[in-house]
Amino acid sequence: MNKLNAIGLDSKKAERLAEVLNELLANYSIFYQNVRGYHWNIKGDKFFELHVKFEELYNDLLLKIDEIAERILTLGHSPHHKYSDYKKVSRIVESKKTTDGLAAVGDILEAFQLVISLQRSLLELSEDAHDEGTHALMSAYIRGQEKLVWMYSAFMKK
Repeated sequence: MNKLNAIGLDSKKAERLAEVLNELLANYSIFYQNVRGYHWNIKGDKFFELHVKFEELYNDLLLKIDEIAERILTLGHSPHHKYSDYKKVSRIVESKKTTDGLAAVGDILEAFQLVISLQRSLLELSEDAHDEGTHALMSAYIRGQEKLVWMYSAFMKK
C-alpha cells in the first residue's frame, strides 16, 4: 500500500515532484538574478522601455520563486536556498552580458523556453500524482509565460 503525505499524495511521487520543483527553483533563481542585472545595467536607445519591463519581470519571478518554495514545503520537503546549489542544478547560466538590451531579451527568451519545458514536465508528474495544486500552479505559469514569449519575440521581430 502507498504511504501518503500530509496532503494525501503518494509520498514517493511527492518526493519526485519536490526534486523537480527544486530544479525549477534553481532555474528561476538564476533567471531572476540575471533579469535584475539587466534592469540595473541596461544601456542604449531602448533603456526606458526595457528598464521598466525588466523590473516587471524580476518582480514576477520573485513571486514565483516564493510560490515554488512554498509548494515544495506543502509537499513535505525542503526547498534549496543556496546559490551554490542553484548553480550546480540550473540549466540557465549566469549572464555575463547585462548592458545590451537585445542580448538580454534574447537570453530571457531562452530562459523562458527552458522553464516552460520544465513546467510541462511538472504537469505530467503532477497529473500522475493527482497533485492538483502543483498542476494548477504550473498551468498558470505556462499560460502567462507563453504570452510573454510572444510579446518579447514581437519586440525582437522574430
